Amino acid sequence: MARDVMESDKLDKVIFIPCACSPHKQGGPVASDQMRLAFLRLAVADEPGFEVSDWELKRGGVSYTIDTVLHFRVQMPGAEFFWLVGEDQAARLESWHRIGELRELITFRFMQREGAEVPGSIGRRLDLSSTEIRERIMRGASVRYLLPEPVRLEILRWGVYKQ
Repeated sequence: MARDVMESDKLDKVIFIPCACSPHKQGGPVASDQMRLAFLRLAVADEPGFEVSDWELKRGGVSYTIDTVLHFRVQMPGAEFFWLVGEDQAARLESWHRIGELRELITFRFMQREGAEVPGSIGRRLDLSSTEIRERIMRGASVRYLLPEPVRLEILRWGVYKQ
């Protein structure tokens, strides 16, 4: 999906940013910050134009998108910013911290999932989420072909998301 939006919107790069502490996700199995960062780096290692930033992890605390956007606007003055999230987040945007200001600073792009398409959705539909992948791992179901193979192997090696 990130490659699709990169190509369709002619983006120079896509930066993946694992959050330190999401204000919208509570409970459930989690991998450590360092594991999640390693998984992400493995996932995009050979993808031209893809980068990983550990800025939110280094900063720590609750990860509010507005803080991250303001940080990157200082780092890349004059750049246009897009924020890629699952379509399921569209209905929750009003609960995001400082959403009015955030809407002025970035363009939201949504990965299509179950439910109605929302403006800004990427054309290809992907009925898969990180939550579903974690749940499959907890149940012992296969996640082969749902993740980049190096990431799948690391998850199995470390035994994360199993309870």
